[in-house]
Amino acid sequence: MKNNFNKKLRQLAAENKQALSTRTAKVGGYSVVLALIVLAILVAVNVLFSVLPSKFTQFDISAAQLYSLTSDTKVVATNLDKDVTIYWITQAGQESTVLDKLLDRYQDLSDHITVVKKDPDIYPTFAQQYTDETVVNNSLVVECGDKSRYISYDDIYQVDTTSYYTTGSVSQSFDGEGQITSAIDYVVSDELPKIYLLSGHGEGTLSDTFTNELTRSNYETVEDFSLLNVDEIPEDCDTLLINAPTSDISEEELTMLRDYVQGGGKLLVLSGPQKDTKLTNLDALLDDYDVTVNDGVVVDTDREHYAFTAPYVLMPDIGSSDITDPLTEESSHVIVPIAQGLTVGGNSSVTALLTTSDEAFSKAAGYAMTTYDKEDGDTDGPFTLAVSIEDSTADGKIVWVPTDYLLDDMYNSYSSGANLDLVMNSLSWMVGKNDAVSIRAKSLNNNYLTISSSSATVLKIVMIGVIPVCFLLLGMDEVLRRRKMV
Repeated sequence: MKNNFNKKLRQLAAENKQALSTRTAKVGGYSVVLALIVLAILVAVNVLFSVLPSKFTQFDISAAQLYSLTSDTKVVATNLDKDVTIYWITQAGQESTVLDKLLDRYQDLSDHITVVKKDPDIYPTFAQQYTDETVVNNSLVVECGDKSRYISYDDIYQVDTTSYYTTGSVSQSFDGEGQITSAIDYVVSDELPKIYLLSGHGEGTLSDTFTNELTRSNYETVEDFSLLNVDEIPEDCDTLLINAPTSDISEEELTMLRDYVQGGGKLLVLSGPQKDTKLTNLDALLDDYDVTVNDGVVVDTDREHYAFTAPYVLMPDIGSSDITDPLTEESSHVIVPIAQGLTVGGNSSVTALLTTSDEAFSKAAGYAMTTYDKEDGDTDGPFTLAVSIEDSTADGKIVWVPTDYLLDDMYNSYSSGANLDLVMNSLSWMVGKNDAVSIRAKSLNNNYLTISSSSATVLKIVMIGVIPVCFLLLGMDEVLRRRKMV
């Protein structure tokens, strides 16, 4: 009996051991299979993400949104019907991380865009077929067919020293998207709008900032165009620009300009008060549309309508129009220095773009003024400081700003580029280039929180006084409550 009992015990133990081994094997097998399934899923996910466009797998968390593309770029890229190659001239191991991500975004937008790296150590003469400039590492060449544009790395990262003399700091910005999109738009365009620059009347020289922006926005400029040796303004003139003339036009030139606008021409005039002469014939162009140019220099005594401490450096109100609405959306402030005042009549074809306050008046003494106070002979405002005109005869258009200094680099810098934007918007409106590429450079400057002195005082009281006192009272209440419990 005892042997049989021991035998059964051994048999039961063996069966339990076998069952346990089988269960362990099954569990282990399940674990291995599950691990393989999870591993396969991870590999599949990694493969899937590797083929997805970078816009779905990489997110732009940079403060300036350096890798994000605007709607202008998306319109240009998605409408491409030609193949564009972007050559990235960079040495191996010295690629710009920002450009790398940005160029990936462009390739993701269109199958017509291809990015090709060219190492100057391997292809030392490659860039010479596109530019005579000294090629900086991480520069670009955008090419389509026979047209190309070279983009220097120095143009992508821009440094503006103008503000150093006023703020003590240098302004830095990133213009990668603006430069690349503009270059793409340029190389795929069959024709570029032509801007003719009138000469022969002591016109002012265009600033480098403006001429560079014209190139960047894909306008072709024809310089030193004179009305004295032509019978009419050429048909390929999309806009005639008269910039800061110092002498008047002739009667014959006035007739040609009138015929040009009434025939559908586009005219942009930047003309302000003169020291020793009057531009009677030029100003007569506005008489046809019931707009009067007042003599003298406009002074606005409303502190909200002039910059710094100079009442003649005007900060006008911005009206609503296709030209100015983008400025209003950006909360921009146009600065109009040393200007004449325009008085607009009831002509429905005229739109006031910029206006002074009701406290403005025109100093008859002009440049010879000795006081900003109103004197006998001065003309009461308010005044218009920019107008757009649509001639009903044949779609002719005029934009007139009565100052010689709108595009001066200093005043444009003071306006944070709003002055330049006003002119570029005017050109786009006149030539019908509504899809014009106008992508602002992205600031790399530190953003500071600016508060008024009264707000700062309140914060100090709250942070130094109120909050510590509240914590002290809470602590005293807790101590007293615990003592009562004891």
